[in-house]
Amino acid sequence: MIESQLRPSDVSDPVVIAAMAVTPREDFVPASHRAIAYIDRAVPLGGGRVLNPALSTGLLLTRAELSGDDKVLLIGSGTGYMAALLAGIVAHVVAVEQDRALVEQASTGLAGLANVTTVESALGEGHAAGAPYSLVIIDGAVEQVPDAIVAQLADGGRLLTGLDEAGVTRLAAGRRQGGAFALVPFADTDIAPLAAFARPKSYTF
Repeated sequence: MIESQLRPSDVSDPVVIAAMAVTPREDFVPASHRAIAYIDRAVPLGGGRVLNPALSTGLLLTRAELSGDDKVLLIGSGTGYMAALLAGIVAHVVAVEQDRALVEQASTGLAGLANVTTVESALGEGHAAGAPYSLVIIDGAVEQVPDAIVAQLADGGRLLTGLDEAGVTRLAAGRRQGGAFALVPFADTDIAPLAAFARPKSYTF
């Protein structure tokens, strides 16, 4: 995975590479899918959710410029793979997931990681009780980022996510500066859409 998927595609941060080298993806997928845990595509988790390709995860974490002082809000944490990667790098991770079955699966993979707090909550709400965060990662593609989540960023804090634009996904990053925030795409890659962040459908006549 590292030599064939990550290094050739600009996942170059040695800290990220090291974390992905020692964190077993197979521990975060259903037993029936362990044999395909390292393929270069999304792995189904059940309930319509997936473990995103390792490349999209590696690119997001590399662009995040992770620090040992970071307090991270991870939204759409699924079975906990990205939370486990972050746990060995940053100070604290608040992992938000709304699917109870996925939260229960995450409890196994994240057992013993004292700096990860798992929260069962609606993805679109984030976790305001733990704000402010220096970094927010939405582990999926969104059509919009709710203002309520941007408000949970500290001034100068970073937000990384995927953007879903008419079915085409790109990775994007932004930084909150005072009251201003905007996302700038930085890589075209596959990342699964999160329905919780779809724009409300408007009526057309």
